[in-house]
Formats: sequence, structure tokens, C-alpha cells
Amino acid sequence: MAVGEPIRPEDAVDRSEGFGERLLGQLLDRAHEMPPQLIAPLVSEEVRAIGGRDVSILLQDYAQISLVPLPGRGLTDGEPLPLEGSLAGRAFLSESIVEHPQTDGVRMFLPLLDGSDEIGVMALTLDRVNGDDRRLLRRLAGLVADMLVTKNSYTDQFFRARRREPMSVSAEIQWSLLPPLTMTTPQVAVAGILEPAYDIAGDSLDYALNDDILHMAMIDAMGHGLNAAVLATVAVGAYRHARRSDADLSELYAFMDTAIDQQFGPDHFVTAQMMRLNIGTGRLEWVNAGHPAPLLIRDHKVIGALEGSGTLPVGFGGSTPRINREQLRRGDRVLAYTDGLIEEHTTGGELFGEERLITTIERVGPASATIQQMARKLSHALIRERGGITSDDASLFLIEWRGGSADHLTRPLL
Repeated sequence: MAVGEPIRPEDAVDRSEGFGERLLGQLLDRAHEMPPQLIAPLVSEEVRAIGGRDVSILLQDYAQISLVPLPGRGLTDGEPLPLEGSLAGRAFLSESIVEHPQTDGVRMFLPLLDGSDEIGVMALTLDRVNGDDRRLLRRLAGLVADMLVTKNSYTDQFFRARRREPMSVSAEIQWSLLPPLTMTTPQVAVAGILEPAYDIAGDSLDYALNDDILHMAMIDAMGHGLNAAVLATVAVGAYRHARRSDADLSELYAFMDTAIDQQFGPDHFVTAQMMRLNIGTGRLEWVNAGHPAPLLIRDHKVIGALEGSGTLPVGFGGSTPRINREQLRRGDRVLAYTDGLIEEHTTGGELFGEERLITTIERVGPASATIQQMARKLSHALIRERGGITSDDASLFLIEWRGGSADHLTRPLL
């Protein structure tokens, strides 16, 4: 057809609604003004429209140990399910649909993913399943995940469902500060976990992917309890403010240092690791302000600590820091962690130490299909290695550089 020639009816794109589009479209249309408490009956209604029943929405708990049923009209309630050893957990960990044939049909477990952030699992039963059902349900699960994340901003319903223990005020503050603990793109993936989940105080982390630069900070505020949480809050706020003002790493350190000193005086400090990774080239830069050196992991082996030049903790007024640099290879992982991970004493009084941390990393890494699984398994394995003792905050953050490009995601599928 020539440029400028009128479109003939036979050349026009068919824009009529099919069943699946109409189902998802109606859900999307109604979701805009839907109060949080009506999400459950709305999802249940949509599932019934395709012949489904016994709908459950399971959310990951804060300690990343179990999947907890979300209560609500139209949803099937029950006991929390373990991430390890349950069908729902398998769907969550593999980020794929799991099907379980039963006498009265097929039980479906669909991961709820907001982008790449793992929210939980949606479970339902159908009499029979075909490819069209799987495609429609996968898209429905994606839309449900987006709704949960959006509505989460103005309700306590989902927070309460995810709690398996009472939460301290300091932990409440820290969880409200955090970005999503997982992010996956074709070029880079990140995953973090904070312990003790219900009593975390001074540990925090933050990241942002701006064009080709991944910005990351890990923070450990001095002290315990509410005072540490307040100190960490100011540190994270100062970091974000400087980062969003396009400050370089040296300026970031100076801004955070001034903010902590002016607010709390010379007797308070924060150790911090600030990093920047060019996700196109794999060039890593970092400033270490009194923090444990991150570990470089290649082919599931720890090849060394990224020591470099350090400076004083934030708040002590260190000199202008030197920028450390490392060229990553595709598939490399970098682990940043707080000192509570290695300075805990085991039952016999022995310091846990970096050597045992490295041994655990090299044992857990090969058994982990994704960086998210590695972060979770590593944290839980370290807790077991310490005999369940976590007297100080013990947090970790993993970065995996994959390289390449994400341009293929912008190409039309039609």
C-alpha cells in the first residue's frame, strides 16, 4: 500500500475485543477506583468467569520463609505454606506456573510478579487446562500483582497479612524505607535480605537504575533499636537526595557526612558502601566508608574481597574519598553485607568470621538458580550456621552483572 493511500477495510487491524482481552480489560477498568478490601472479591469473580474456583492469594512473609494467605471475601483461607517444599513455594521460587492434577480438576499455582519483584502466588482450581488458559491466567496474575503493589500504598491490609511475628517500631521504619528487594533486567539483577526481619534497626539499603547506571548503597547505622533506625533514615534520605541531584560518589559521601554530623553531632556515625555499576560495560566504582569490603563471586567461587581505598564512616568527616574501580565479567556477582553477618559469636563463643561466610557462599551458590534464591538461601543458611543467633542486624545485598542489551524488549511483538 502506497504512502498516503487510504486504508482499505481488508487492511485494517482487527481491534475487536476477544474474551481474554475483555476479561482483563474489565478488571483493569474497575481497578482504578477499587478500594483495597474489594480486590479479593474482584479477583475471585474474574477467576469464576473462566471456570475457576477456590482462589487463594499468598503473600511472601517478611522473613522470606513462608507464603501467607491474604484474607478476603471470595478467597480461600488456610495455613501459611513454606517456600521450601510446597507447590506454591515452587511456583514462587521458579517464577513459573506449577500445575497439580487432582480428582476434581487441576490446581494451578501462578507467581505474582510486579516487574521482577516477587510478590507471592495466586492459586486456583480449573476442571481442565489448555494453552489458552495458561496464557490468560499468567496475564491475570501479572495484573493482580500490579494491583496489590498499587493498593499497598494506602492500606495496612497487606502489611498485616505478611507479618508472622510482632514487628518493632525500628523495623517498621526500616521496611517503609526499602525499595523492592529484588529487581531483574536482561543486563543486571539485584537481590537483598535484612535480618532479623521483625527487629531490624540500623541496617538499610537502597538502589536505583538510572539509564545505564545502577546506583547502590548499603548502610549500617551505629547502635540498636529506634536510635539506629532514625540515624539510618537520615542517611538513606541524604543518599537519595544527593543521588537524585546527580552528585558523583565523592560528593555523595560529603553530602551524607554533613547531614549526619549536623543532625546528630560528632558522636554518631554510619558505615556505608556506595556503588555505581555501568550495566553496559560492567565497570564498577565504589566508595567504602568504614564498611566491610564487598566480595567478588565468579563461577560460584569467591575470588576475593574488593578492598580498595577506604575512608572514615559517614558523620566522622573523612577526607575526600578515593574512588575504587573494578572491571566485572559477565555473570560476576558482588556481595555487599553488614558486619553483623560475620561478627556474630556462635554458641561456643567463636566469632563467625569471613572464612565461614565464604565457605557458605560457595556451598549455596551452585544450588541457586537465580540471584534472588541465592540471597534468600545464603541468609537462611548463615542463620543456621550461627545457631539461629542474630543479636545484631545481619543484612546482605547481591548484584549480578549480565551485560548485553535490553533493546529487544522495545520491539513490537506483532
